[in-house]
Amino acid sequence: MVSSSGKICLEPVGFVQTEAVGKEVRDKNVVSKIVFREELTEALEGVQEFSHLFVLFWLHKIDGKERKIMKVRPRGRADMPLLGIFATRTPLRPNPIGLTRVKLLNAEGNVVTVQGLDAFDGTPVLDIKPFDSWDTTEAFKVPDWWMKLEKERTGKKE
Repeated sequence: MVSSSGKICLEPVGFVQTEAVGKEVRDKNVVSKIVFREELTEALEGVQEFSHLFVLFWLHKIDGKERKIMKVRPRGRADMPLLGIFATRTPLRPNPIGLTRVKLLNAEGNVVTVQGLDAFDGTPVLDIKPFDSWDTTEAFKVPDWWMKLEKERTGKKE
């Protein structure tokens, strides 16, 4: 809903439950639960037919000062270029919205169990959307700095 002041007002559809803390949430093997509001249970009907979901969530640990940062170095590394936040995956954003593709493990009642959700316990979930072939791109490009980070992450040589 858009208010008369032009602000968008959202209500979480649910909240994350996870035992992962700190950098553990980045582990793609971490299993988390999204507990939806009871009145939204019927809206989950059919979600179990998909293997993966996109989860949109509010990065509630980002404070007002951090939301004013406009440029960062990827992963905070000095050897990376200084870039506008919209050219990176930093959580430091004017609207701290997180987006992660997760593997759906189970959906029962108002609880959806997923793998790979990089969100903290208690994180408000704004929405979920099923992942399908429309979300796949064969021909895409990324900058050189991203390729460097990816090679380091995967341990692949040139």
